Amino acid sequence: MSSNCLGNYLAFAVPNSNSHPFPCHCNTYFFYSKFIIRPEQVCHLHCRKLSFAPALVPLAAARSSSSNGNGTEDGEECEGRGVAEAREAVSYYLEELGVSKEESVEIALNSPKYVSMLVDSVRDLDEFSLWNSWSTADADEEKPYLTRPLSSFKRKVYMMAKQKGDKGMLPFLESIGLTLSSATHLARYLSSNSLPSLINKVKYVKEIFFANSDDGGLIARNARQMMMHLSISIDEDVQQTLSFFEKIQARRGGLHLLGSQDASFRHLIESFPRLLLLPKESHMKRLMEFLDDIGVAEGCKRQIFLLFPPIIFYDIEKDVRPRLQAILKDGMEGKDFGQMLLKYPWILSKSILQNHEDILIFFDDEKVPKTSVAQAIKSCPLLLGLSVNKLKLVVEQFRNFGIRNQKLGKVIATSPQLLLQKPQEFHQVVCFLRDLGLDDDIIGRILGRCPEIFASSIGKTLKRKLNFLMGIGVSRRHLPRIIRKYPELFVCDIDRALLPRVTYLMHVGLSKREVALMVCRFSPLLGYSIDKVLKPKLEFLMKSMEKPISDVVEYPRYFSYSLEKKIKPRFWVLRGRNMECSLKSMLGKNDEEFAAEFGERNMLVPPI
Repeated sequence: MSSNCLGNYLAFAVPNSNSHPFPCHCNTYFFYSKFIIRPEQVCHLHCRKLSFAPALVPLAAARSSSSNGNGTEDGEECEGRGVAEAREAVSYYLEELGVSKEESVEIALNSPKYVSMLVDSVRDLDEFSLWNSWSTADADEEKPYLTRPLSSFKRKVYMMAKQKGDKGMLPFLESIGLTLSSATHLARYLSSNSLPSLINKVKYVKEIFFANSDDGGLIARNARQMMMHLSISIDEDVQQTLSFFEKIQARRGGLHLLGSQDASFRHLIESFPRLLLLPKESHMKRLMEFLDDIGVAEGCKRQIFLLFPPIIFYDIEKDVRPRLQAILKDGMEGKDFGQMLLKYPWILSKSILQNHEDILIFFDDEKVPKTSVAQAIKSCPLLLGLSVNKLKLVVEQFRNFGIRNQKLGKVIATSPQLLLQKPQEFHQVVCFLRDLGLDDDIIGRILGRCPEIFASSIGKTLKRKLNFLMGIGVSRRHLPRIIRKYPELFVCDIDRALLPRVTYLMHVGLSKREVALMVCRFSPLLGYSIDKVLKPKLEFLMKSMEKPISDVVEYPRYFSYSLEKKIKPRFWVLRGRNMECSLKSMLGKNDEEFAAEFGERNMLVPPI
């Protein structure tokens, strides 16, 4: 409204004024004596000098102070009836816009601020008898819409809602979680949609983003990982995604709420309002079909959308397929891409694709086989968020231990997560191994043989394995030899592997001390399967060979030989010659040495 509003209201207040008041459609009024003044009109009053300046109080406060002396119960009851009637009017208005009765009632119930705004606007006009002059201009427009009779108050609320001109968008957007201010801004953006069309679009967006919303925090964990391992300049799509994450992070519960419809939907729509403008059939469903084609399971699609909402705006032919081909050109297959996209949806962003090219060039300069690089990226696409400068620091550390070229390729293909580490994390593991008495040459060999050790937690993994060994009687001075012979024990699970194997050996008659001696003499023993190695070989030893179990304490390497290809054939040769010898003499020689000592005719053929 123009700044003349205040003049007209003051003319209404001052008897000798020649001006006449006219209606104003604004929602906020202030009470001046028995008249109302909108505060925003005051800033336009430059030429008027008021000789009076009584306090201005909000109209709502003025109403409150004029309530009856018997308390507020009557006022509250009246207020409740007014809100209920206003909801009915809003529901009726929404029905006339094409919304079903059930949905219109639900929207009216879930848009309290919008309803309150309409009620206040109607009452402000009623308070000072301004309604008639305000509504006269709209009287002719009202008639075609009022297809059923409404009470006077409901009619006014209906007319006020219709006059807002938002086509029912405001109450609907508030009902799905948006603040009234956000809804007002978004309603203008969505003005080309009909309300029924918008409601259907919102239902579809909720379905693809939040179906089966109990993900156990997986989406939040992935989001944190993606942000943590991002060290490159990013494009607008990734930046918008990070801003979306920050809005969720600011809420109580943080990113754990990312997969929650109630917590995230509002911020999703505020961050990416274009979601509600995309054609459902010609665009959104085509994207869903594309994800089907590359092997993304139905229940996993929402993870991709929530971790990278801009992907839903991409054109399949112009954006997605060309970027897909850029990823697949270096030793990857189409079937791999679905899993990579699921692990790292940002892989389709422009900045990540450019960094992918930079990473390939870097490893090519390091003479790392392309297949190894492709395997590393396929297993851990988070690598694509790392800058080349960050990778150089890690690769330089590996080089100090003799890991380069093909060896480097084997390490990153086996344990690509090492490239995600901070340099100090790798150095801490190195210092831990040095403290055990291992030199850098041995540490380099361990890195090349079992690189995942260097991605393990010292406290939660490495020290626990050492404590387990010492717990069964292995002395600390034997630890370097055990680790040098079998570093893989650091990545064996105690409860599912190490403890059951030790328990089995004790169950068949060995003492804890004997098991500890066996481990000290041949630590790979801890890596053998009970059912496939330990049990069948012990049974053959005691039942067929008729040897005491104590023999394996003296020669635990017995378990390393093939039962069918070496143990049985050599035993049958010895039995055929009625000869006895120790396990070490029987198995510790190569074929030529064994043949020379025990005769080579039919040496490896068991008796019929």
